Amino acid sequence: MDADPTYPISPHPSSTEEPPRMKPLNWVLLVVGVLLTSMGLSLTIIGAVLMSAESAQQDGRYISSSSEELQSAGYAIATASAVFAPDDAGLSGVPPLEELASIQVRVTSIIPGQEIFLGIADSEDTSSYLEGVGYSVLEDLPWSGMGPDPAQWSWSSDKREALREVSGIQPATPPGEQDFWAISASGTDTQEITFDLQPGQWTLVVMNADGTRPVWADLQVGARTELLGLANPGTLIAGLVGLLLGIPLLLFGTAGLGRDVDKRTQRGTDLPGPCPLAFSGHLDPALSRGLWLIKWLLAIPHYFILGLLWFALMITTIAAGLAILFTGRYPRSWFSFSVGVLRWSWRVGFYAYSALGTDRYPPFTLAAADYPAELDVDYPERLSRGLVLVKWWLLAIPHLLIVGILTGSGGAVGIGSVRDNTGWGMSLLGILVLIAAVVLLFTGTYRRGIFDLVMGLNRWVYRVSTYVLLLRDDYPPFRLDQGPTEMPAPPEPRRSSVTEES
Repeated sequence: MDADPTYPISPHPSSTEEPPRMKPLNWVLLVVGVLLTSMGLSLTIIGAVLMSAESAQQDGRYISSSSEELQSAGYAIATASAVFAPDDAGLSGVPPLEELASIQVRVTSIIPGQEIFLGIADSEDTSSYLEGVGYSVLEDLPWSGMGPDPAQWSWSSDKREALREVSGIQPATPPGEQDFWAISASGTDTQEITFDLQPGQWTLVVMNADGTRPVWADLQVGARTELLGLANPGTLIAGLVGLLLGIPLLLFGTAGLGRDVDKRTQRGTDLPGPCPLAFSGHLDPALSRGLWLIKWLLAIPHYFILGLLWFALMITTIAAGLAILFTGRYPRSWFSFSVGVLRWSWRVGFYAYSALGTDRYPPFTLAAADYPAELDVDYPERLSRGLVLVKWWLLAIPHLLIVGILTGSGGAVGIGSVRDNTGWGMSLLGILVLIAAVVLLFTGTYRRGIFDLVMGLNRWVYRVSTYVLLLRDDYPPFRLDQGPTEMPAPPEPRRSSVTEES
């Protein structure tokens, strides 16, 4: 690769000082805290949903789906067979199936004056009755093929697409003359049946009462179950306990890791450059032509760890925001942890698909190290209490829109733009890195102009992330600073001493 006369190819500083060691106990606290917090958050959400669903079915009410229009050119609409387990397949002490759940079905004929029939029967009996008959099979009814848990029930976006037509003739007798129905109803107005779920195979059938065609009706299905009472409030309590245990462990672990990183003396002055983010990446002189093809595989261990770190970072950012709101200061240990996560993410991105700027494997550390890509943020002694409420979303909107274009993340969440900025995707940055990779594969050269632009785009993304993560109050500049290092801020123009004479 030819050298560029404007700056050295790999001028990153070498350091004989070993990076601070991360205490294993802090990592254990972090991992356990992340697991408990994520589990607690999930169970809390599920518990809240169950509580809302249980409240919705009080006083004998049913949780109902929206009404769906069904239209068949045949003589009937029948659901696929729904299989429910026998009583002896359940757990010991659990009430019988029919005491746990029931469904309510309502059907209304769209054809004025048409008497509609609605019934549920054993699948073998309905199959015998509809043998040779032209009808439509509804294969996506909420309780079709499911268990008695209504949380698993979902409607298709278009029931007409879920109807499978079966050719045949008109049934020999109207449905109301059959005696195998477990429950049925017919009439010209809205017909409603309630069915307690029972072991066996069951089929729901909608027909015109006189057995003619076409069948055109609105169908609505509701459900209620005692399982919600069995699962709640235990699920919600377990989730809250998980949060109460997990969040403190997570915060203690991240604070400990931040103190491990922060063993050196902190600077109180701004870092050199146009903004308090020091961001660099130096292109290695000899890159492998084909190693980038498998870097996604080599970087998998880092991706797993970064997933844990970014989850923890979201929690610590919320906690730090509360601290800033009341004290005007970002707790230094959490600040060092947050910067360390950004630093780790940038190293992995520089190695992998945010830049492909080096073949040196990234170190597993939050601290500064001898590596071609580095990042640091100057610690602010004071932060605005008021800005913490609006800067991470309202004030950052223009930049988040730009970051969305650069990284393909939509700019909805600033920190997610960095976390997800490890692949190509359909984004400006991804396209540039892909072009650079293809050129590298065939020529062995990483085009310097592309690299400088890739660095500028990444620099913009991390500046915005620094602001969104509440690390600084300095508003990110709308400027694309290309190249491996920050360029010094241009001097302000002198004011002319010459004044116009009136």
